[in-house]
Amino acid sequence: MLTVILLVTLTLIFCKNKTKQPIQMESNGGEVARILAQIQILKASKTDIENQIASLEAQLPHLNLQNDTVSSNGSRLSISNPHSGFSNDLSPDMIYRYSRHLLLPSFGVQGQSNLLKSSILVVGAGGLGSPALLYLAASGVGRLGIVDHDVVELNNMHRQVIHTEAFIGQPKVKSAAAACRLINSSIQIVEHQEALRTYNALEIFSQYDIIVDATDNAPSRYMINDCCVVLGKPLVSGAALGLEGQLTVYNYKGGPCYRCLFPTPPPTTACQRCADSGVLGVVPGIIGCLQALEAIKIASAVGEPLSGRMLLFDALSARIRIVKIRGRSLQCEVCGENAAFTQKQFRDFDYEKFTQSSLATDPLKLNLLPAESRISSREFNEKIVKGEAHVLVDVRPAHHFKIVSLPNALNIPLSSLEVRLPEISSAMQEERERRGIGSESGMSLYVVCRRGNDSQRAVQLLHKKGFNSAKDIIGGLEAWAHDIDPNFPTY
Repeated sequence: MLTVILLVTLTLIFCKNKTKQPIQMESNGGEVARILAQIQILKASKTDIENQIASLEAQLPHLNLQNDTVSSNGSRLSISNPHSGFSNDLSPDMIYRYSRHLLLPSFGVQGQSNLLKSSILVVGAGGLGSPALLYLAASGVGRLGIVDHDVVELNNMHRQVIHTEAFIGQPKVKSAAAACRLINSSIQIVEHQEALRTYNALEIFSQYDIIVDATDNAPSRYMINDCCVVLGKPLVSGAALGLEGQLTVYNYKGGPCYRCLFPTPPPTTACQRCADSGVLGVVPGIIGCLQALEAIKIASAVGEPLSGRMLLFDALSARIRIVKIRGRSLQCEVCGENAAFTQKQFRDFDYEKFTQSSLATDPLKLNLLPAESRISSREFNEKIVKGEAHVLVDVRPAHHFKIVSLPNALNIPLSSLEVRLPEISSAMQEERERRGIGSESGMSLYVVCRRGNDSQRAVQLLHKKGFNSAKDIIGGLEAWAHDIDPNFPTY
């Protein structure tokens, strides 16, 4: 009898514990979620407080304060004073901060003093601008300006090292300025949170001694160059794409400007951006650091800037070459002997028309086909759901196709489409046979790419070759991710 009672008791205890377990797990899960949410709130508060501290500290050196001002951490700050007994413009804090610069015989006190009196503007807080800004701020540029109108995105993180995940969705100018102030609170950081255009470029550029071009599109390069020529500003120009980069200095002491080398814009097909062709993150990092170096050389009057020469960097071979470039062209429309390119002409010049490309950072959206030759991602999805017989051709490059693709898509890159048309015919015939459809019956043919541009070019070619049923999917895979499957990866 005692054994039976014991067994019943153990059974009841087991059942009771079993029923309590999910409740306990659920309680633990709720507690974890609460703690994680609290951590995120505290991290955001910490970032905000650090930015406020950096901003306040940055104001101290520009106020008319006496010696022995108290810093935010309670230590004494020595502000430069003409009666302090020092033989230069450097305060004790500056001497300590920049001591490794001062120890260089070729740079020394004079180079650092020149740097502290200089002003440099960086156009673009992206892959090139990030390292350039960080090193210019750290080196002690007196006034550092940042121009950018974009916001921080997750796909910036691998190369735009000035930004952090905490700033995703916020303006790049704010993020970059906060990072610079955290590195050096003793310099002035100026934020220009706006797109650079002909109506504001002259006003912004006139506030600085040196301009650093950290953009990645043709119309911006011509616009920045022309503005520098009109105002007589030296221009440090860098570029990085894929696994290669280049760097030079334009409009410096009689040297050539950008138009001297490239009087006419390259074809739009040759003007690629990182968002389209990709870039290894460290490549713009290297070029951006070198841009900071050239700007520092000009500002400090130490060393020989890359005027009349161009640095070429190949990441795969780890090779850097310096090549001589043509000198200033007497026939240049902007800086030539008889050039009369005025500020008014600059304001009225249409750089988008001149280069046949857009100043905007938004991806290109072509409209090459009539409406009846196109189909939306929603319409295509409906046909899949209904089980319509079709063939889907993905015309992206093979390495794009490996990143992500739609089910049952046939990958034939646009570059090889014409020679691989028989593969499309075979795929359509196999689909007919699988479905039991006669050859006389119509068969739908759809074409997709990343954004809906190459697919239109492909459909134009297919129509010419007799594939009259071909239609492109509007907006490509990005539209599919936006309208059909939010979990579909974008890149």
